[in-house]
Amino acid sequence: MRFTYAEAMTDPAYHIPLARAAEAAGYAGFSVADSLVYPKDSGTSYPYTPDGDREFLEDKSFVETFVLIAAMGAVTSTIRFTPFVLKLPVRPPVLVAKQAASIAYLTGNRLALGVGLSPWPEDFAAMGVPWPRRGRRMDEAIEVVRGLTGGGYFEYHGEFYDLPPVKMSPVPTEPIPILVGGHSDAALRRAARMGDGWMHGGGDPAELDALLARLAALRAEEGTAGRPFEIHAISPDAYSVDGVRRLADKGVTDLIVGFRWPYAKGPDTQPLARKIELLERFAESVIARVSP
Repeated sequence: MRFTYAEAMTDPAYHIPLARAAEAAGYAGFSVADSLVYPKDSGTSYPYTPDGDREFLEDKSFVETFVLIAAMGAVTSTIRFTPFVLKLPVRPPVLVAKQAASIAYLTGNRLALGVGLSPWPEDFAAMGVPWPRRGRRMDEAIEVVRGLTGGGYFEYHGEFYDLPPVKMSPVPTEPIPILVGGHSDAALRRAARMGDGWMHGGGDPAELDALLARLAALRAEEGTAGRPFEIHAISPDAYSVDGVRRLADKGVTDLIVGFRWPYAKGPDTQPLARKIELLERFAESVIARVSP
């Protein structure tokens, strides 16, 4: 089992010392939240809070995802960074491919590209991208990113993107894992069909087993059950040794852990020293006891 440290919506100056501390404590990964803009008015609810309230996001700091990963990657050497998740279909996939390939190259393959659909129509509007058929746009963007980051000439002719034979340099020496986030049936099917893994977004802990069962069924249906596949999950079971073992038995490969409720309104008041103390305490009590 691998452990990914999650911290977001905090003082941006905390991220570099936290990345160093998490790596030193034995975490395998560090998740990086993605947010573009906060709309003043929106009728859309947030899918991973009990009441759908989105107001906790207002005035929270989000450094641009690839910029933040580059900064943390420059001061670490082993920990892997995972956008959780990059709002892929609102972005130009050629640019995303260039950013991802550059980060993976410079960090020695320490990028796993978590991708998902933004729940906000306002993100699409702000980026000048149509909201309709966003799922198909997402599928094509994944294909473009994977093709361009693989090295050599790549061409693509789809509904939304059309590329003559082109190539990028440098590219990483290993394929960039693409991990698909989302709980909808369409997202689970996309992960089963196209992904190198799936990222669980949290929410009701009781729903995880049903999501894992559905994902397994879809992988069997898509003929991908035998392919290497990462499953990143959020669960209360992650905080005990026995719980970790139960999750491993269910096929979870990576556990995302954090040590404060991230959906609170207002600024994060937890000091940096306390954050480091908590991540180190977890590493001693859980990671050290389940790692080989």
